[in-house]
Amino acid sequence: MTTRNVTTNARNHSLTRRKFLATGCIALSGAAVGSRAGRLLASESPKPPDMPNIDPGYVGPQFFDEREEQALLEVLESRSPFRYWGPRRPTKVLRFEESFAKYMGARFALAVTSGTAALDCAVAGLGIGPGDEVIVPAYTWWSDYTCVVHAGALPVFADIDTTFNLDPQDFERKITPRTKAVIAVHLLGGPCDMDPIMETARKRGVMVLEDCAQCVGGSHRGRKLGGIGDVGIYSFQVNKMITSGEGGAVVTSDPAIYERAARFHDMGTIRSVFLDRLGPSTVKTFAGENFRMSEFTGAVLGAQLTKLDSMIAQLSRNAEAIYDGIRNLPGIRLRRRPDPAGDIGYAVYFETGSKDTRNRCIRELRNRKVPASTLTGSVLLPIEESVINKRARHPDWPSFNTPHGREIKYGADCCRQTLDIFDRFVQIRIGAKYTQRINDYIVDSIRDVYNSLA
Repeated sequence: MTTRNVTTNARNHSLTRRKFLATGCIALSGAAVGSRAGRLLASESPKPPDMPNIDPGYVGPQFFDEREEQALLEVLESRSPFRYWGPRRPTKVLRFEESFAKYMGARFALAVTSGTAALDCAVAGLGIGPGDEVIVPAYTWWSDYTCVVHAGALPVFADIDTTFNLDPQDFERKITPRTKAVIAVHLLGGPCDMDPIMETARKRGVMVLEDCAQCVGGSHRGRKLGGIGDVGIYSFQVNKMITSGEGGAVVTSDPAIYERAARFHDMGTIRSVFLDRLGPSTVKTFAGENFRMSEFTGAVLGAQLTKLDSMIAQLSRNAEAIYDGIRNLPGIRLRRRPDPAGDIGYAVYFETGSKDTRNRCIRELRNRKVPASTLTGSVLLPIEESVINKRARHPDWPSFNTPHGREIKYGADCCRQTLDIFDRFVQIRIGAKYTQRINDYIVDSIRDVYNSLA
């Protein structure tokens, strides 16, 4: 395939944040047509009478109440928005870190400014740098790629499977003597197949970084995501389960990883709050960044964390109602879920026979005001033009300037399985506030459209 064709492919497959919000999360305009549309041909538009207004919305903000308001007022009244000092003793970020670590089943948590910052801190915590390779899923968000590049290391792409997460077999195939870590991304609300990933990683001496940005509060075999591998990260941006607009966190039970991550997030220094948790320092000062969380952010997240279980319960209940309503359709293939109980219910997914059928299915579901789309919220990274051409912040950036870095090739050939999966699946966004009427309407709409396209 030529670079020109791959670049055209990239434009077709790529999804910007703006497109994601437009197709996945922004409230769909209200329309009024019946909750039971009857058996319609896929080419027909549904007839008005009584259609529910289907708005999945943003989960976290739907649960804002007096708890967030009170926590923010306490920061304002204290005149102490900086986490380390002020006229009064700041405590919001400190308490959030302690509560978050406990919730995730880890010894330590570090609050930072974003999920991207959390990835950078986790990579620093693992000691990844020039000469190292890190295996990254071919379909994920930009930050899983950029955190490797910015460390001077080399991203190596592995395919996803029908979990939409890392294919454990392709992960094992991509390991080389240079492989330092793998980023196991729990994408679109569902956990990775962690058992074979962890077995391979431990057998081959590869560290595991769990990216839980799109699955905050999810679990695998009863263990919270992020606490299974060596280090885990989370995002609290507005599209995520709990939100402060922006924000992130790192969790680990390894003191050395935690100290390096904590130092990196605060200019390479270490403050007493972290030494109180760790004991004596074992890492020398080094050049870091400034990713410190403010007390305002910590206040909102502390309040949101108390509601996380309720958010997940409502969201997953609605997702399961829709899965239950369509799973008996003849020949239907649903997203493979290694642990359905650990899925947070962000969306419902089913497979079609081809890209053309997928597109027709999405079009007809949208005609009925069902929030249907292709897989959204991430990027088919290997076919992005800037990835193919290995552009970093400077032409002499070390990641791609070693003999091996120059030799490695990106593009469609390194993710054929991923492209095929992407082209065949339909996504239906789920809202935590959906009613039984909305769930029934979505089930009926999927069944009608699916049967008409069969």
